[in-house]
Formats: sequence, structure tokens, C-alpha cells
Amino acid sequence: MLTVLIQMAALIVCGVAWRALRPLGLDADGMRHSLTSLVYVLLLPALVLKVLWIAPLGGESLRIAGLATVGIAVGLLSAWAWFRLVHAPRAAAGAMILATAFPNATYLGLPVLQQSLGDWASRIAIQYDLFSCTPLLLSLGVVIARAHGDHDEEEHVLRALLKVPPLWAALAAVLLNAFQVPFPDALKGLLDMLGNGVIPLMLVALGMGLRWDTWHRGMLVRLLPVMVVQLLLTPLVVWWLSTHLDMVHGVRTAVVLEAAMPTMVLGIVLADRYGLDSGLYAAAVTLSTALSMFTLPLWFGWLA
Repeated sequence: MLTVLIQMAALIVCGVAWRALRPLGLDADGMRHSLTSLVYVLLLPALVLKVLWIAPLGGESLRIAGLATVGIAVGLLSAWAWFRLVHAPRAAAGAMILATAFPNATYLGLPVLQQSLGDWASRIAIQYDLFSCTPLLLSLGVVIARAHGDHDEEEHVLRALLKVPPLWAALAAVLLNAFQVPFPDALKGLLDMLGNGVIPLMLVALGMGLRWDTWHRGMLVRLLPVMVVQLLLTPLVVWWLSTHLDMVHGVRTAVVLEAAMPTMVLGIVLADRYGLDSGLYAAAVTLSTALSMFTLPLWFGWLA
């Protein structure tokens, strides 16, 4: 795990360096938007289609989605209770609730699981995200953002979900899987080529999105409970529940590691759109990602 994280950290650092150096005069935010759009619209759907078409689906998928939902609920309720207790400003509380609840299940979880556990674990990351995290972010997460922000966009939840290409790919793959449609060898080669670009581009884009310029000393008080819940409490609860379910040890390890991922990068879009404290959210992404380089090996070693 440590070797894997060092390799991935090197790609993340490349993104961080791009933000600082701006090679060829290209802005990091513009480049990140281009890279994530390419991954989001083309490469990730190809990977999702390939993986879920042949993945074993059924009771295991329901358990993965259920544990992911419980993990999100732990983050939501813990953060809501804490920031209500300390009377945090609404915009800050909304940003921190989202930051605590939703893990970076694909952009960091997918490469971590695939590189540390094997290619088979890709299906765990994809199901954890697309069967729970992303739909809940674009539904319940939007409700939370609207309640705490000062911008009110009235886009319907279903319309937002229909704009997620990986969800369409997941739906197509599940149907093909359910009807046992054979996987053509020619298509497998194409999807392999497209899917192979997902991990390095996601990690570089993640590095481009990390920002220390929003940081100030007063943020630590608000960020500390986010780090404790996101990186320690949530995976602990998910692990405890998983021990009471019929799960293969490797699958349990993958699910708990997903629950231990840092804050989801995609949430910054909701923070910006609905007038939450996006600087605080960006700081949560940066700090949790940095700390996860230490906590993830601890979880992996303990679970193994």
C-alpha cells in the first residue's frame, strides 16, 4: 500500500506543481476542468461499462451500496450535530457537512483499490460511488446545499442525475450483465484503451484541484472534526457493520478503504453553485487528501 500511495502521490504532486508553475502559460483550473471533463464524459464511462458488464452483481452489490449509504449518513449526521452545536455560519456548516459526508470514492478510491488490491477491486469502487455516493450527492447533497447557501438554483434532481455519463454507462452495463449479453473481444480492447487513461489523469487533475491559497489558521477548528469523522469514524462504523454481513474478506477491505477516502472533489461544484463557503470546502479537500496518505496505509495494514 505504501509503495502504491507514493506512486500516486507523485502524480498528485505533478498536478500541484502545474498549479504553481503554469507550464506553457496554461492555468491549472482550466486544465483540470478539461481533464476531468474528458474523464467524466468519455474515459470513466468506458471503464464503468467494461467493469460492470462482467462484474458479479446481486446481493454483494446491495451490501456495498448499503454500507456506502450508511457511511454517508454517519458523516452527514455527525457533521450536522457538531456544526449546529458550535453555531457555525450557514455557508460554512453546509460546506463542512458535504465535506464530511461524501468520500472521494472514484478519483482517489478507484486507483487506490485497483493498485493495492488488484483489477478486480475496480468494481467495488465503481459500485460504491455510482450506486450510492454520486446519486446521493446530486439529490440529498443538493438539498443540503440549497438549505445552507444563498443561491437558489431550481434544477430538478432527476435532471441533474441524467447529466452524469458514468451513471448512464452503469445502467447500460447492469442491463447487459443481467441479460448475460456476451462481451465482444473487439469492444474489450477499445474499452481497455480508454479505461487505462482514467487513473493517471484523475490523479493529476486531483493535484491541480488542491489549494493552499484558501487556507488560514482559523480553519483548523472547523476542519478538525471533518478529518476525524471522514478518515476515522466513518470507516470504523462501516467496518463494524461489514463484520455482521456475509462478505468476502477482500471485498470488506475494499469497502472500508472506500469509506476511509478523503473529501470528494466534486462537492466543490455544489459549494460554488449554491453559495457555500467554497474556500473552506477546498481546504477540507486539500487537508483530508494530505492526511489520507498516512491514514489509508494504517487502515490497509489493520484490515490485512
